[in-house]
Amino acid sequence: LRTVRRVEAEREDPLVEEMLNGIETRLNEDTEGGEAAKAVHPPATLPREELEREARRFLRRLCEPDAFLLVIREARKAGIFCGTNAFRKPIAMVPLRVAAAFLREGWIRRVRRGAQSVRYRITEDGRSALKRLLAEDAARRHGPAGFAEAPSPFLVQHQVAGERRVMDPVSGEEVTLRVNLAEDPLGWLARRRGRDGKPFLSPAEVEAGERLRIDFELARMGPSVAQDWRRFLVPNDRLSGTPQRREPGEGPRAARARVAEALDTLGPGLADVALRVCCFLEGLEACERRMGWSARSGKVVLKIALQRLARHYGIPGAD
Repeated sequence: LRTVRRVEAEREDPLVEEMLNGIETRLNEDTEGGEAAKAVHPPATLPREELEREARRFLRRLCEPDAFLLVIREARKAGIFCGTNAFRKPIAMVPLRVAAAFLREGWIRRVRRGAQSVRYRITEDGRSALKRLLAEDAARRHGPAGFAEAPSPFLVQHQVAGERRVMDPVSGEEVTLRVNLAEDPLGWLARRRGRDGKPFLSPAEVEAGERLRIDFELARMGPSVAQDWRRFLVPNDRLSGTPQRREPGEGPRAARARVAEALDTLGPGLADVALRVCCFLEGLEACERRMGWSARSGKVVLKIALQRLARHYGIPGAD
């Protein structure tokens, strides 16, 4: 009875009503001799190929800035509106059965219900499904290059592809690399925007966090205790007469010194959040629980810590 009441409460949703009508149509088609079907039949759904084809068309539109799906009661099509044209006219018209299939898959959710219309927005599951479908299309078009394996579509749907300018250690020139911006909490936070529409973290603050993480990774590299075969690939310092410039553990020791100096500059509290988020890759929510802070306060403390780190490293653009 609770399930029946929950479904009846959703009857005002036009897409839910469309799904129920599809179930009723399917049951009527399966009825034999005017008697009700004895078996439970699945609801009338779109074929998988058609559903994925329509998802490539319309989910991409729903990813536009401030885009939403508007369904008018008694209408057979829904419109997608976005802020690109100031919501003056729909940028796409979606058949109602396709929109109902999106809702059934969990790709859209209801955000506002009016007297004669209902609004829906794309969900994270919908964005992940679109990424997976686009990755499958790219793999079919291009295929793996050389011996490299094609990326898994299910792995791509959890990634946020982006570009980052880094310095080539061989040539010393700046090169552009494709990276996954969602692989660490700092990259995830760098993609967020504040209320003013600007990125929450400045490029100098992101670079400061990355520099602290690099020093932290280098500091954990101790001197090699096994046979070092690299000395057979380069001229021996003792034989060539060249003075040895660096001991095996000098690099990690210098990195540890830089990390300790940066954390001392931050002080208690700020050093803790910078170490946990930038170095240990701990999420902000877990860091807030561990530190006993209120919800959504960790990102503010982290931003202050990154500002001080940027000034400590002397990164241009740090204020």
